[in-house]
Amino acid sequence: MTSPSDHGTGPGGPAEPEPRVLCDARALADAPPVPGGVLWKLVESGRQLDANVVRLAPGTGVAPHREPDLDVLLFVVAGGGVLGAGAGDEPRQLTEGATVWLPHGSTRSLTAGPEGLAYLTVHRRRPGMQIRPRNGA
Repeated sequence: MTSPSDHGTGPGGPAEPEPRVLCDARALADAPPVPGGVLWKLVESGRQLDANVVRLAPGTGVAPHREPDLDVLLFVVAGGGVLGAGAGDEPRQLTEGATVWLPHGSTRSLTAGPEGLAYLTVHRRRPGMQIRPRNGA
């Protein structure tokens, strides 16, 4: 599921962007379980943020990794699990309602608990890929 993009042009030119409700993350999390994956993502053109609602099936996870460029805000919508923090993958319990800041440069992992884990992530939008000349070319 993605958010609808209803920005367009009106009779007087470009329409002014309007605040609007994009999704009900709780309803998505409560929907019949799927093996896991992205349940919703922000797709509006011209946005400065990326956002996703993700579900991890019970016992599955995201391997330890380091994000060098972006701070990420993670909000647990449903279920619970464990955040592995830092190079030592130190376990930190996550429960519904937990809000976590994942600073750029930090190493982190996620493991869903027995009920699975549904969470919202928000971060600055990554710039698009660019074609650049090779070094020395």
